[in-house]
Amino acid sequence: MFATGVTIVTARAQDASVVGLTANSFNSVSLDPPLVLWSLARAAASLMAFSKGSHYAINVLAADQKPLAERFALKGADRWSGVEFSEGIGGAPLLHGAAAAFECFNRSRYEEGDHVIFVGEVERCSFRPGASPLLFHGGRFYTEHPL
Repeated sequence: MFATGVTIVTARAQDASVVGLTANSFNSVSLDPPLVLWSLARAAASLMAFSKGSHYAINVLAADQKPLAERFALKGADRWSGVEFSEGIGGAPLLHGAAAAFECFNRSRYEEGDHVIFVGEVERCSFRPGASPLLFHGGRFYTEHPL
């Protein structure tokens, strides 16, 4: 019953390929220094790429990016076909049209239960003015509605 934003976390693997996945386990940790966290299942195929890489990007999705959220959540899908992005710090892909992007140094990792918690130090961030966020609640996607 907890509504969250939706992100796609991206990185450049050691073989120079791009990796990315949909995640809603994203949180602010600290303002000074600027730290954020997200978590990834230990069973995820991309765990090594995120664990070994120096940088990753957390792309906060806009409401019009629901199809991307669904695509990057699928296993075995060609996630990157036709996806427009630019290269961020350390080669991490920055998705065009995202509501915001946090470019992070891969500062630390903590193994807890069946997940790994990644803490990233934000080195650069950007946002798309006026973008409505993509939200997730109760197994469905939403966007904001002012109260």
